[in-house]
Amino acid sequence: MTILFYLIVVLHVMACVFLIAVVLLQQGKGQDLASAFGGGGTQTAFGPRGSATVLSRATAILAGLFMVTSLALTIVRPRVGGGVLDQVPEAVASPSPAATAAPVTAPVTAPAAPQSSLPAEAPAAAPSPAAK
Repeated sequence: MTILFYLIVVLHVMACVFLIAVVLLQQGKGQDLASAFGGGGTQTAFGPRGSATVLSRATAILAGLFMVTSLALTIVRPRVGGGVLDQVPEAVASPSPAATAAPVTAPVTAPAAPQSSLPAEAPAAAPSPAAK
């Protein structure tokens, strides 16, 4: 799988270099002195272009090859264990200030007995054993 990956990388780089060269070799529309001063209005933006030149066909083919190799590189790339952040050692990663603060915990208490809305009665005094 890695041989295929590197083969696609070489093809991708070659497509990039040739695409740059072909685009730079093309002559733009209306690149004469009259168009710099507002002349050359006969050429409309979406008007007839004439026949496609060899350079425009090469641009379309190389752009398609560039997109196909980009997708192929995404599919066949070597899978590494995790992401980039998984490879950072723990000592280098600094914890956030919130993580270093002591955790706040509520004291655990027994649930309170339900309170009655009636007034509390005084407990009856237990007879003392000496009173008998």
